[in-house]
Amino acid sequence: MRIKKAPSQSGFTLVELVMVIILIGVLSALGIGLFASRSAFSPLLATQQLASATLLAQQAALAGNSAGTVTVEQTSDNFLFTVGAGTGNARTFSVERAGTSLGGVALPLTLTFTKEGTISSGSNVGLTFTGDSTYQTCISSLGAVYRGGCQS
Repeated sequence: MRIKKAPSQSGFTLVELVMVIILIGVLSALGIGLFASRSAFSPLLATQQLASATLLAQQAALAGNSAGTVTVEQTSDNFLFTVGAGTGNARTFSVERAGTSLGGVALPLTLTFTKEGTISSGSNVGLTFTGDSTYQTCISSLGAVYRGGCQS
């Protein structure tokens, strides 16, 4: 005599499907809350772009290249950091402003580096990004860019 096995059933129960839908709903509600209040402007990104532009200009000056300048300016939409302004090989780094303004100095600001890699004016330059919050950035007389106010 043969014993017949009942066909096995596979799939999800209704309770499991409802729990997954609830879990997805909760996670999406939390995710929207995390991203809704963020602006497109990142002060850290702006500082990093400024540091990259400054380092390129400093290296050009150390190599005796005429592109040893960096110009900082703001347009209606972006912050622009241009290395080698006025030369044929100028390179521009751009960061979206998103309602933020740049203060602390008169713009456009042009920094020229000496053949030793220092800023020709010999003084630190403090920049302040102002928007939803205030973020200070300093370019030291030696060409280093860092977060915070300039030390005297």
